[in-house]
Amino acid sequence: MAGSAKGHALPDGGDLMTLKKSFCVVGLICVVIVQAGSGQDPRSAQLTPSADPFALSSGSSFSASGKGTSTKAPGIKPAAISTDLTEALEIIEKNHIAGKGLSVDVLMGAAIATMLHALDPHSRYYDRAEFEELLGEHESEYSGTGSSIAGFENAGSVDTYIVSTFVGSPAARAGLRFGDRILAVNGRGVSGASPDIVRDLVRGTRGTTVRLTVERANSLAVEIIEMRRDRVHEPAVPKGFLLGGKTGYVDLTGGFSNATFGELEAAINDLKRRGVTSLVLDLRGNGGGILEQAVKVAEKFLPPGTTIVSQRGRYADGNRVWKAAKPQYETMPLVLLVDENTASASEVLAGALQDNDRALIVGRRTFGKGLVQSVLNLPEGSGLTLTAARYYTPTGRSIQRDYAATGLYDYYNHRTAEIDKPHFAAKTPTNRIVYGGDGIAPDTIAANGDLTPERIRLLDPIFFFSRELTAGRLDKDPILGSSATIERLRQRVIFGEPIVDEQVLRQFGEFVAGNKVQPSRVASLQKEQAFVRQMLGYYIALGAFGSETAARVRIEADPQIDQALDALPKAAQLYAAAQKARTSSKKEKSSLSLVLNEQR
Repeated sequence: MAGSAKGHALPDGGDLMTLKKSFCVVGLICVVIVQAGSGQDPRSAQLTPSADPFALSSGSSFSASGKGTSTKAPGIKPAAISTDLTEALEIIEKNHIAGKGLSVDVLMGAAIATMLHALDPHSRYYDRAEFEELLGEHESEYSGTGSSIAGFENAGSVDTYIVSTFVGSPAARAGLRFGDRILAVNGRGVSGASPDIVRDLVRGTRGTTVRLTVERANSLAVEIIEMRRDRVHEPAVPKGFLLGGKTGYVDLTGGFSNATFGELEAAINDLKRRGVTSLVLDLRGNGGGILEQAVKVAEKFLPPGTTIVSQRGRYADGNRVWKAAKPQYETMPLVLLVDENTASASEVLAGALQDNDRALIVGRRTFGKGLVQSVLNLPEGSGLTLTAARYYTPTGRSIQRDYAATGLYDYYNHRTAEIDKPHFAAKTPTNRIVYGGDGIAPDTIAANGDLTPERIRLLDPIFFFSRELTAGRLDKDPILGSSATIERLRQRVIFGEPIVDEQVLRQFGEFVAGNKVQPSRVASLQKEQAFVRQMLGYYIALGAFGSETAARVRIEADPQIDQALDALPKAAQLYAAAQKARTSSKKEKSSLSLVLNEQR
């Protein structure tokens, strides 16, 4: 689902940094890399690679789903195709009004893109810059300043603000903080400019410098800050935390990169040292990534010999089956959170755990992206992704949603018509019926937590109030200012009390009234009180304590988390029943084998 850059936090390096959970825009792909030819927080501007809603974004990197194969299709005459394209380009260049001003590369790219879109929704052409960005995403790092920026509207103008910085990044060392407004980049004024444009100006090659003119959130003073761009690591799996009691929470919303499994193991081990006995894994907004990493995550929770996923391609040598092989695996009760933007490799994980009765799935039906893309390098540095196979869950369900009778826009915006024929049905070890051909259906449907257009408009007053509050301009103590505000908030966090209390809500109401917020937004603020509380807590914590505390505050106020916690006892019962069913099946097979041997 595409969205405006306004309101969607974008790291300057180009990876999409979302307010995870249901608040994100994602790319959807999981592929095999092969060689051919010679030679992608609500309100932020860590931008998607392009305005195209079908573009790859953060976490949509690939690989490792097997060795690539290159087989020539019969009946194809490359020379004839090349000649036809060359003649078409010559005719266009000679007769079109733009004449010699036309770009052959742009026209050729458009021709290839159109051909690929006619095949399926996930085959796509990339020019040199897009392809370099695509292949660089699987390392969970980028080159830039390490700041996440976002666009917010005030008095009809959208300006760009710092939302957060990564620890140890150039932006953090330079002292940039939540709420700082970017006025100019390298002397070029950007007030009113799209966050996309600002992002492109701020990011750049490692070792080069960028000069920002900013209005400080605390003092409103204007300063010029110069930074040297560097490689910035964005954690694939943020630090886990306790949800209360002995239940741990791990954020897997960012996609599967090369670092995912290692960081997940570290997070789980840390939680176990703190006494965790059950776990919630959050896959909402996870657009996919490296299949092998998703397989490793599944393997951590499944007994050896258990099927995780299979791949079936056009040719037999492209078929594969992945099975768990580690003798040691986690047995704690497990719940997965998913939504309509959970796609590709993350659907493989969800399908593996659901089909084996290892976890309960809570949330919304997943995207339904079960096509495998090969990534092919083309001459001159460009490339393309070409669908080569399909993924199937352990019970034989296809993950892929039907796309034959719908356009790309409707497909990516979940407007696919219901399939008339019954979906493929299968049974899990405990005889639960699961269906294929339309993503992964949750065992428990969660309340809708989408960042709707109406909710997006509410983020503007929420952000500006949080900026004023954490800067101390709303505090009654004129001497202590922000120090008094931060200390009061810190005490609430320490003692486990909600950041958004009645005092904060009263201040927010006064702020809205004093800033002449549009009547329609005021009405929405009143209607969306639960959402407003959640996002006020998030942005205030972001400004006062940073992204780690802010994430915890947001998750603890998330109603879908409550549903996940409620599902844990059932998840434990399901796993116990599955273990019993497997033991019984093994005994039956052993007895049958013994009888057959005696008969021989």
